[in-house]
Parts: sequence; structure tokens; C-alpha cells
Amino acid sequence: MICDNGSAAYLEGRAAHCLILEGREEFDKNFTTDAKAPKNSRTGKAYTASSDKFKEWAASQTKEVISSTICNHIEAMNTSIRSHDIASSLLAEGVAEGVVRNKYCGIHCQIRMDWFNTSLNALCDLKTTDDLEYFVSDSFKYCYPWQVAFYRSVLSIAMGCTVKSIPCYFIAVEKKEPFRSGVWLIDNDLLEKCQTQNERAIRYLLECRQTGIWPTGYEELRTMAEF
Repeated sequence: MICDNGSAAYLEGRAAHCLILEGREEFDKNFTTDAKAPKNSRTGKAYTASSDKFKEWAASQTKEVISSTICNHIEAMNTSIRSHDIASSLLAEGVAEGVVRNKYCGIHCQIRMDWFNTSLNALCDLKTTDDLEYFVSDSFKYCYPWQVAFYRSVLSIAMGCTVKSIPCYFIAVEKKEPFRSGVWLIDNDLLEKCQTQNERAIRYLLECRQTGIWPTGYEELRTMAEF
């Protein structure tokens, strides 16, 4: 199976999530490497990924094909997380890729949690990153806290508990050497602020659906000034 250019950008992350959270057996069910591609009978060398022979082989696979380089990176990420005391402890017991459906703020919602630690009732979100030094700033750039706040809200309804009783963690690991990993406990005040903004956005969505009016937020004249 060959991924298109759009999904290929997320392939390494998906494969890493599968190995780290679901284990070796599930990883082997879903992914294969280019090391298993046929070799040129004349030269004895493997066909390149750009060759027609390789593309034919990859297209015939029922599993997603990843490069040996990516596979090595994923193995290193897994080793890093397993070697991190806090990360390995959080992932020692629980459920991977748990799906929860419930009604939240008047609409039917679904979440798919990376990991739910059943002993701590903790929600854990695994992220791959280029550099741990910039993970916090990247988290806000990509709205990770808002995502987790949404998960926590839906999960708390399903569990019949308060949102504060569900601790939330980011487990982050670098996608390149030295493949460092780290764990962040997400502050409850931050999650509550994100929850408030999420709920405001949902109310706005419902209003737009009801009125049929979908403002862009840029209808008014704005002023651009120098830095």
C-alpha cells in the first residue's frame, strides 16, 4: 500500500503510535518495510522506491510500506520512551486508541484517546516532535491543549466524573537523534481555559448551523501596523 503525498507526512507518526502504544504484534499486522521489497535479479540490489517494480510491489501490499530508515527511527523512539521512567510507568497499564462517544454541549461527539491509564484514570496523548526544547511552544501552535481539553470533557461525561478528576499528560518523543523523550502534566487551569474556549466555539457552531450564516471573522476592515 502506497500513501499519497498528503498522508505520507503523517505515516511516521502513525507507525510510531502503533508500535509504542499497541505493541509489536499490532505494528507487524499493519506495517511492512522496503527491506522486504524484491531485488533486481541481475544486480542483486533492491529496487529504488521510484522504480516501477518497487511501486508495483508496494501497491500489492495489504500493509502500509515504510522505509527502513523510518522503521529504525520508530524503533529508537520506542526504546527512548520505554527507557523513560515516567513515560513507561504511564504506559504500563491501560487501553490504547480507546474510542468514546457521547453528547457534549448539545452535539454528538467522538474522541479517540492515544492512551488511557486505567489505574490513574489518566488521559495520555503521545506526540512526536522535532525537538523537545520547542515542544511546549509547538503544542500551542498546533492547539494540542485544546484537543486534550475536548477529550477530557467528553470522557468525563462518559465516566460520570468531574474533569478535574482526570489528569492529562503529554508524552513527547523526538523523531530524530538523540530521540529524547519527555512527559508533561497539563495544568488544570490551562485545560479549563481551553475547555471554556472549546464550548464557546461549539455554541458558535450550533448558532451558525441554525441560522445558516457562517461568518469568516474577517468581515470588518483591519489595520496593519509596523512591528
